[in-house]
Amino acid sequence: MDFSLNDLSKGSYARTDTYDKENTEKLAENYKSILGLIGEDTTREGLLDTPLRVAKAIQFLTQGYNMNPEDILNSAKFQEDYQQMVIVKNIELYSMCEHHMIPFFGKAHVAYIPNHYITGLSKIARVVEAFSRRLQVQERLTTQIKECIQNTLNPLGVAVVIEAQHMCMQMRGVQKQNSVTTTSDFTGAFLKEPTRKEFLQLISAKLH
Repeated sequence: MDFSLNDLSKGSYARTDTYDKENTEKLAENYKSILGLIGEDTTREGLLDTPLRVAKAIQFLTQGYNMNPEDILNSAKFQEDYQQMVIVKNIELYSMCEHHMIPFFGKAHVAYIPNHYITGLSKIARVVEAFSRRLQVQERLTTQIKECIQNTLNPLGVAVVIEAQHMCMQMRGVQKQNSVTTTSDFTGAFLKEPTRKEFLQLISAKLH
């Protein structure tokens, strides 16, 4: 399974999805069985191609299993004598709760203080993507992002805050439509209150 961006003649981009044929066929068979088990008529027109579409969709939604987040950071790792806070905030994320396989979505705010090495800003967003495109719980997702950046760049500190809405709380269960879950994790310099406070103020501020 491969998801890539190809150049188009006018300078724009298009995603090319390539799926493992055997896995797609097996998934489609299972989704067809599921449709039958919930009482649907799998032969009706609107559902004829649904098993195949869902088989491809689930592979796309869980493509993070095929990504190595540390490799992503190392692909754009540069020496730089900069030791101030670097923040990438409002990173959109979409994931699936591992308990019910229902989506949760929101945004991540990530910061680190370099220790001789920096990485491309887009790579931070790609690390969030790599971990979120898996079956997840928000708490583990937060920690995985933090640990990946800490272990790969060895910065003076890492901070991660995630705010997300969980459809398993909104569509089923307690059905609370306006609930938002916030998780955070910190290392190094961000364990000190002044640094952590500056980070939290900056991600809350509207600077543009």
